[in-house]
Parts: sequence; structure tokens; C-alpha cells
Amino acid sequence: MLDALQFTFMRNALAASLLVSIACGIIGTYVVVNRIVFISGGIAHAAYGGIGLGYFFKFNPILGAIAFSLLAALGMGAVQRKTRERADTIIGVMWAIGMAVGIILIDRSAGYKTDLMSYLFGSILSVPAADLVLMAILDGLIILAVIFFYKELQAISFDETFASLQNVPVNLIYLLLLALIAVTVVMMMRVVGLIMVIAMLTIPAAISGMFVRNLKSMMALSALLGIVFSITGLWISYTWNLTSGATIILVSGFAYLLSLLIQSLRPTQVTFSTKDSE
Repeated sequence: MLDALQFTFMRNALAASLLVSIACGIIGTYVVVNRIVFISGGIAHAAYGGIGLGYFFKFNPILGAIAFSLLAALGMGAVQRKTRERADTIIGVMWAIGMAVGIILIDRSAGYKTDLMSYLFGSILSVPAADLVLMAILDGLIILAVIFFYKELQAISFDETFASLQNVPVNLIYLLLLALIAVTVVMMMRVVGLIMVIAMLTIPAAISGMFVRNLKSMMALSALLGIVFSITGLWISYTWNLTSGATIILVSGFAYLLSLLIQSLRPTQVTFSTKDSE
């Protein structure tokens, strides 16, 4: 693997995997704890509409994906909180609309779409330096938001009723969480693609939840696991000439199955605590 670092594209791929792992470790923890994996998948697939907008109006598809995924996240959250419709139905409809809009706009766009598949299946080896800068900025925004609203996010994650009694703006904080998920999804798009975003977002956090007892530790371990899985997947893909994104997900999936086995053999189960130990 060290000899591969002589290539710029491999150094960029490594940097991208590190940045994405940090975001996934933090936001993926909230996704798993709040059990909103499905809505995260809806946001991820709806982001394809933004890619279509970028191609159709001739601007960076990443910017379109950010805007569209944010709108989709806020829309899903607002409708879910204020209507009696089943949440999975709402999410499924917006998921389908986002994908359909993206496909239609791309169909109507002139020119050959050379890198279209990279948004669906990932292309970590072709991440340019400009995208790394954008990822670093988004990482910073995610970290700052979580630091600033940590107590509120923790409160709604474990007891919304109690949070409401403590005058926490539950609906606004929930929408903020969905917005952070949307930003994280866009970051992961170039690494593993929209199709496999949910796996990378949730697997490290799910593994961490088996072995740690508080939210902060879960975030830290999730980020560390994401880094390990990404580097391992990159090394295997480089060695065996495999698709990097899919290899990273397979490594993560194998680690999850192994963790389930270890967990089943443990004499006592970890009890998750809402209070962070000092």
C-alpha cells in the first residue's frame, strides 16, 4: 500500500476516506441511535435529483446534490412530523421522486455524461483536490454543529418527551439532524456512491454500539472503524484490482458479521447509556 501513495490519486483517495469516516462516525451514530436508517436512505437517493440539476443547468453536480438533499431532508422531516401518513410511505415517495427527477434531467442534458456512474457507485480513486477541500469544509460544519447542539441532539435521540419538557425545540433539532445527514450523504457520494451510502453511514456506528456505553465513545469508535475499513478496503482494491467503494463496504460488512459473532459469545451485553462518562 505504501508504494501506492506515490500516486496523487491514491493520496487523494486516502484523504477522502479519512474525511468521510469522521463525518460518518459522528452522524452515523445519530442515525443508528435514532433508528432513522430508512430516512437516511431516502435522503441519499433523493440527492440524485440534484445531480441531474447540475448536469442540466451546467454547474457542479455536487453543489446540486447538496441543495437537493437538504431540501429532501427538510421536506421528509417536516412532513413526517406534521402529518399522520406513515413515515416510510412519505420517504419512499420522495425517494422515488428525487431519483426520477435526476434521471429525467440527465436524459434532457446535452453531451456525454462521462462520470455519471461515479455518483451512483462511487469513484474514490478519481476524487479531485477541489472535492477534498469541499469535504474538509463540510466536515468542519458537521463537527461545529454537533459540538454546539450536542446536548439537544442527545436529548431528542433518547427521550423526545423529556426534551420537550426541558424546552428543547425538538422539531427544529430533528430537522437539523436530517440536514447534517444530507451533508454527510453528499460527502460519501464520491467514495462509495449513493447506492451504498447507507452501509458506510451505519455499519461502523452499529458495530460501535455493540461495545461502548455512551454517545461520545460511540462516535469516536465509529470514526476510527470507518478509517480502518476504508484503508483496508483501499489496500485490497489496489492489490486485487477491485472496485474500491464496493470493497470498502464488503470489509465493513464482514467486520459487522464478525462483531455479531463476538457479541453473541460475550457473557454480558453492553447497556447503552444516555449519559457520557466523565
